[in-house]
Amino acid sequence: MIYTQKVEAMCPVAQGVHHGAAPIPEEGKWVQSKKVEDISGYTHGIGWCAPQQGACKLSLNVKEGIIQEALVETIGCSGMTHSAAMAAEILPGLTVLEALNTDLVCDAINTAMRELFLQIAYGRTQSAFSDDGLAIGAGFEDLGKGDRSMVGTMYGTLKKGPRYLEMTEGYVTEVGLDAGNEIIAYKYVNFGKMMEFIKDGMDANDALKKASGAYGRVDDAVKFIDPRKE
Repeated sequence: MIYTQKVEAMCPVAQGVHHGAAPIPEEGKWVQSKKVEDISGYTHGIGWCAPQQGACKLSLNVKEGIIQEALVETIGCSGMTHSAAMAAEILPGLTVLEALNTDLVCDAINTAMRELFLQIAYGRTQSAFSDDGLAIGAGFEDLGKGDRSMVGTMYGTLKKGPRYLEMTEGYVTEVGLDAGNEIIAYKYVNFGKMMEFIKDGMDANDALKKASGAYGRVDDAVKFIDPRKE
């Protein structure tokens, strides 16, 4: 290590009190994180691309510095889905430091990784106070029944008003209106459940009926409309 002549000429002064890294909560323990392998936790984060035309929700399960599980959910950009496919292959097996400096192709996914790194490094994970953290597979369970991302898609114009297109429950097929033409209910199809029924051998029409449902004041609706056409 090379020092400048000016520094070499200085006399040494003791640094005094230094207690090291402040402990952070990690999976039910307080840890003085000094090395990458000291990091464990399960957490989520959101990233966005430079033109802000798409967003990524990234979920990571980290054990002793190594990413064991990654869930990559994207919206708003068609190319991002292909980048997410690559990220799902790249991330497991990397340390959180390697993942921070890995080309995950998409700005939004890279930004999400940066945000997650900050959460993990500062002990702000979802599993911070859970003994031994969350099991590998917790990210997959976040998707819920049907193993599909929870997506909400709503549209509205001043002239024609709002349209519900997709809710957490599923694809909205009809919107119920009251006498004043205000939305009071909707009907939907849970695609995840429907596909599970079909894969189990159920007839497609029967699967469609079984995976359908409704929410709100359905019986009070004066009429139902197709939100995509009417």
